Amino acid sequence: MLSSSRRLAGVVLVSCAFVALGLVTTTVSSAQAALVNLAPCNGAALSQPFLPWADPSSYELAPGGDFESAAWSAHNGAQLVSGGDPYSASGSAATALLLPAGAWAQSPSTCVDAAYPTIRFFIAGSGSVAVEVVAGGLVIPAGIAIATGQWTPSPIMMTGAALAGAFSGGTASVSLRIVALTGDPRVDDVYIDPWNRG
Repeated sequence: MLSSSRRLAGVVLVSCAFVALGLVTTTVSSAQAALVNLAPCNGAALSQPFLPWADPSSYELAPGGDFESAAWSAHNGAQLVSGGDPYSASGSAATALLLPAGAWAQSPSTCVDAAYPTIRFFIAGSGSVAVEVVAGGLVIPAGIAIATGQWTPSPIMMTGAALAGAFSGGTASVSLRIVALTGDPRVDDVYIDPWNRG
């Protein structure tokens, strides 16, 4: 009889715990939904630069992402060189960003939120680069791209924009940082995908 009472008390206690957990989870989910904005926070023009590679997503050019001017801050030997991607995804192929091993460059800040989930660009030369999203003191790794000689699109990389937005009230001012890990890769036409406007 005593063990039946204990079993019943245990079942009631576990049931109450699950109900409480459900209420907390619902409250947290509602709070997160209020924090993470799914609307785009700027009105930049969209295009489909990677459509020839079976990527129909609409992207916007990152600030200075065509490397036709020195908009990105360059460090440890990063520099603009003649000869961008021959596909002229952004409308010009005059220059690209050269990143000898150890060099890095960082874009001007731009507004992102949960609606900006991915980054993609063109890469050529040899070696590899790491891509990071910088939001204040928070650095979010986005991925690695390997140069294989000719100009090719990078893999699709996650920006972590939802995370950055959640920490700053729904939107965040972020920069993109590209770091050469090996070789001397070249990068051109850096794009961000605001998927909910595509």
